[in-house]
Amino acid sequence: MFINKVGKPTKTKNSIYLMASIVLGLLLSLNLHVLIEVNYLKYLSAQGRIAVFYGGCALPPVVQGILLLLGILGGFFLGRFWWRIIYIERFWEKKKKIK
Repeated sequence: MFINKVGKPTKTKNSIYLMASIVLGLLLSLNLHVLIEVNYLKYLSAQGRIAVFYGGCALPPVVQGILLLLGILGGFFLGRFWWRIIYIERFWEKKKKIK
C-alpha cells in the first residue's frame, strides 16, 4: 500500500472528505438517472408511445428530484462511513500483516 500511516483527523479533512463523497454520490446518481431514462425511452419506443419531455429529460421532475436527493444522501452517508473506517478506527493499521 502507498500510504503507511494516515494523518490526524481534522475538521478540514472531514469537510473535504464529505464534500468529495457527496460529489461522488451525485455522479453515481447521474449515471443511474441516465440508465433509467434510456431504459424508459426504449420501453416507450417498444410500446409505440410518445415520450413527454420535461426540460430536456423524459423522467418526471419528481423522479429527477428523488434521484438527486438519493445521490446527495448516499454520498454523505458513504463519506461518514469511510471516514470512520479510515480515520477513526484505522482499520488497516489493526489488521495482521501477511509475511
